Amino acid sequence: MDILTRRRFLVASGVAGAAALAAGAAAYRLEDLLATAGDRDPDVRTLVLVTLYGGNDGLNTVVPYADPAYHDARPELAYAGEEVRRLDDEVGLNPALAGLHSLYGEGRLAVVRGVGYPKPDRSHFRSMDIWHTAEPERPGTTGWVGRWLDRTGGDPRLAVSFEPALPPLLAGERTAGASVSVSGRRAPRGLPETALGALAAVEPGESAARARAAACFADLRAVDQMIRDVRDAAADEEGDEDAETAPATATGGARTSLDTQLDLAAECIEAGVTTRVFSVSLGGFDTHADEKQLQEVLLGQLDRALTRFAARMARTDAGRKVVVAVYSEFGRRVRANGSDGTDHGTASNVLLLGSGVRGGLHGDPPSLTDLDRGDLKFTADFRDVYATLLESVLDTEPESVLGGWRGRLTGVL
Repeated sequence: MDILTRRRFLVASGVAGAAALAAGAAAYRLEDLLATAGDRDPDVRTLVLVTLYGGNDGLNTVVPYADPAYHDARPELAYAGEEVRRLDDEVGLNPALAGLHSLYGEGRLAVVRGVGYPKPDRSHFRSMDIWHTAEPERPGTTGWVGRWLDRTGGDPRLAVSFEPALPPLLAGERTAGASVSVSGRRAPRGLPETALGALAAVEPGESAARARAAACFADLRAVDQMIRDVRDAAADEEGDEDAETAPATATGGARTSLDTQLDLAAECIEAGVTTRVFSVSLGGFDTHADEKQLQEVLLGQLDRALTRFAARMARTDAGRKVVVAVYSEFGRRVRANGSDGTDHGTASNVLLLGSGVRGGLHGDPPSLTDLDRGDLKFTADFRDVYATLLESVLDTEPESVLGGWRGRLTGVL
């Protein structure tokens, strides 16, 4: 989702007031986050939220390969038992999720099945608004992480987004998280380094406006250098392919690769910054046509990025206190459409991974025959997931953030 579209979304949905957006709208640099290193309690956990924009097909992610109804509903899209990466005798992961399959075998991946909410909405914007605000009954005006941020003192650096615009979930009533854009920016050709440095320097006696302009230019140069450093490191480890940027889509997702976003989060976590929540994203999951190959490509990108991040996190004490949550605004319909794809659906899976996660299959799988007008009936409310993350990861009473919600997941963290 481009910045203009995201801003329209914020205005149209009513998420966050002007004061909250202004609080999180300032440019933040890596050094602004690193300035908080050393102030962090070493015992606290970190939450990394991965948003899959477009509505990822949950049935072809966690595949019920042994269910005849699955094959009957989508004969051209269905995976056979020998194709999937088996979790048990009934379900398996998409063939592209080799790394996550290994994490599952190590007990570090939890699959929460049938996650949704009452009276589901099949609009991308409305459903993502619901997931961001955690208010399915009525349009919300603040994000659930933003409300948590309001209760923790409001420092924007406690909740950081590496997406091209501030996601609504980080917008609170009085403040908002920090947005550190990692989209590529190019300086004008022909300007020497000394000239660029002069543009970024604040001169004595300058007006406040000129000083702010210089500071913003310095921010952009610092972010560009940070991105170059991260991409160079990624290229050294795995080659240039993993460091390529990926375009945003009409339904959302950062322009930079998920690898890059997670590398930035990893740098901050390893440095011990005070940030407790990182928001990253991957777009392109609106698979109305020719789904099978496209979804495998996207899930392959997700798998490589998450597996690499999990391996890096497992090497440090701070990293072993990280919990990653992966979700999408909705799943897809059970029955395939006439274009070898699937249309907007309802309930889907939430993936949780990390050293502190109790791996395995959690929750009841939704029936593929007892449907709601062709869609899955949810078996777990997404607010149960949020409440568990707030309580067990962010050390917060969930009821104060989720409007008195008392549900929880059990046995996951």
